[in-house]
Amino acid sequence: MHKLKILVTGAGGQLGKSIKDIAAFYPGFEFVFLSKQDMPVEQKAKTEAVFDAVRPQFCINCAAYTAVDKAESDKESAFLINAEGVKILADACTAYQSKFLHISTDYVFNGQSSVPYKEDADVDPLNIYGASKAKGEALSIANNVETIIIRTSWVYSEHGSNFVKTMMRLMKEKKELNIVNDQVGSPTYANDLAQAIMQIIISKLWLPGIYHYCNEGNISWYDFAMAIKEMTGASCILHPVPATAYPAPAKRPSFSLLDTSKIRETYGVNIPLWKESLRKCIDNMQQA
Repeated sequence: MHKLKILVTGAGGQLGKSIKDIAAFYPGFEFVFLSKQDMPVEQKAKTEAVFDAVRPQFCINCAAYTAVDKAESDKESAFLINAEGVKILADACTAYQSKFLHISTDYVFNGQSSVPYKEDADVDPLNIYGASKAKGEALSIANNVETIIIRTSWVYSEHGSNFVKTMMRLMKEKKELNIVNDQVGSPTYANDLAQAIMQIIISKLWLPGIYHYCNEGNISWYDFAMAIKEMTGASCILHPVPATAYPAPAKRPSFSLLDTSKIRETYGVNIPLWKESLRKCIDNMQQA
């Protein structure tokens, strides 16, 4: 039987690795995982050569420039990968009739909302990273009418560097930590997002547009850290502090909760509570 091919870019990142973790559960597909070294999305000729060789039916773009603070002084690189690279992929998907699924971020919003952001809310990024991702969204839609964009927030997993892994390490090393308590959102376990992406692909219902995905719940970074402390049995004392206590080059949205009703209603995606997913991830790390 001829297997459908799924090309996954940015395969060395958290989401790419999480898709790899579940790939065996989808034997009907042939996955091609390419890291930024294998396929730098911002290089048109290399990207087109990959598409010509692989001829995928689907392309999941996990490639991104994600160094939020560094982007403030490295605008060119952020826009090259998060905007120009996305346009190149969108064009290649159009040329090779591949379905394009692109991952974006809550950082396209300004954080001034008091209700969870719906997909049609105005984008108004506060930092260069957010601006580069917003541009990438616009370019992907302009250059490929079949694009599906999934915006997500606060991604963590067993892989790479992320808030959960950093907290687990710091709570072992330090007696006390200050954690920001005035930025609100919901974390996303990359494994859950990976499964939601596959649910869209296997549904055979390809409805282009923007969707939001994050785990269920509404917490601050401090709440998140407290849950990590509880689940790992750490004795480190945590102090809630305002974001102003940690001046960073990039301004972050103070509210970035995403409304996930569209992806649930369209694709029947079941979204776990953030605490359940955090427990799963920590258990996996502790057993590794």
